[in-house]
Amino acid sequence: MTDLFATQPRAPLAEQLRPESLDDVVGQSHLLGPGRPLRLTLDGRRLHSFILWGPPGVGKTTIARLAAKAFDYEFIAESAVAAGVRELREAATRAQQVLDHHGRSTVLFLDEIHRLNKSQQDALLPHVETGLLTLIGATTENPSFEVNSALLSRAQVYVLKPLSDVELRQLYARAQPWLEGLTFEEPALEAVIGFADGDGRKFLNLVEQLANAAAAAGVERIDGGFVSSASAATTRRFDKGGEEFYDQISALIKSARGSDPDAALYWMARMIDGGVDVRYLARRIIILASEEVGNADPRALQVAVSAAEAYERLGSPEGELALAHALVYIAVAPKSNAVSLAWHQALSFVRSDRTRPVPLHLRNAPTQLMKDLGYKKDYRYAHDEPDAYAAGEHYFPEDVPEQRWYQPVPRGLETKIADKLDHLRKLDRETRKKDKR
Repeated sequence: MTDLFATQPRAPLAEQLRPESLDDVVGQSHLLGPGRPLRLTLDGRRLHSFILWGPPGVGKTTIARLAAKAFDYEFIAESAVAAGVRELREAATRAQQVLDHHGRSTVLFLDEIHRLNKSQQDALLPHVETGLLTLIGATTENPSFEVNSALLSRAQVYVLKPLSDVELRQLYARAQPWLEGLTFEEPALEAVIGFADGDGRKFLNLVEQLANAAAAAGVERIDGGFVSSASAATTRRFDKGGEEFYDQISALIKSARGSDPDAALYWMARMIDGGVDVRYLARRIIILASEEVGNADPRALQVAVSAAEAYERLGSPEGELALAHALVYIAVAPKSNAVSLAWHQALSFVRSDRTRPVPLHLRNAPTQLMKDLGYKKDYRYAHDEPDAYAAGEHYFPEDVPEQRWYQPVPRGLETKIADKLDHLRKLDRETRKKDKR
């Protein structure tokens, strides 16, 4: 039983300033502005299930609560991490009771909905299908990776954005009455906005932390130096295994492929600043050298491998310079994915083809029995041929025509490679033509 006379804890500033209406929500104007998708939903006659996907501290929980309030729905909040099948079924039972006794529908708010396992989703789906529960999910991860298609098809996905600097300043203005005359000088406010990195909750928590520190120190104006000394340095938003991670490595790869060294360095710096395992970056840079540069400049792979080895010897931060060196080299090098395409075509061919024996003339014959069976018979040793090339020789299994998977591009060293292959294939044609006579 709740003790009515117990001292209630003081709510954090972010909770005290939580909006009471949709018009008070800071940010997400692309969804909540007049005529925008989510606003139209909330101004309608019936609430539908939806998932709010966006970074931390941008209003997902607030919007869910306000949506339930706007339609006078019962509000049940659960975390997908803590709520098992039993808790979800209990939510459905409670929703039925509220509907039976009060005629009110129920919103089930599931935080971190991407963490729902299959059994949880199976338990939830029937109640969402019947409309007993209107589901509002919140996630920082791409829901299409984790939420099954049956549940996802019954919930509209709305993408929320980080708060802009202007919007964070709006939060600062709302916090002014609570600050009771304490002010932040412009450099200090800019620093706090930078630390918050688009996260409204983090911004207000930092403001509250600094205000408490200022009160203890007898400071009435907070400057940049006070922010540096009184708050722990924070890193930019970066999830080492989630959507943000894959978005940033994708941007790095596309920047290097697009021959933009500065953009490639930017994304590498973002990832290192966010706490990425730098060895992962080193591996990706080696892959870039093979996939994107290939034989257009074979030195790119050497540079990438050497940079990875240099990082292993030096560690951070010195070793990061070697990786930057390799990344810039790859970005400005001539590009060719000819080897990558050829490899995947060869692999696909082999996987779809039957197992074929190695032709006898290509086999070694270390024993007399093998020689008697014809192993290595009629094999032409290339070094004994003119220009060290056995013109007309066939190296594929019998009944498999020669393939032309590797198609050099007219860039970098592959221009010369293409010329050489053209010359060798011309010799093949001439030799085979003579053999047919």
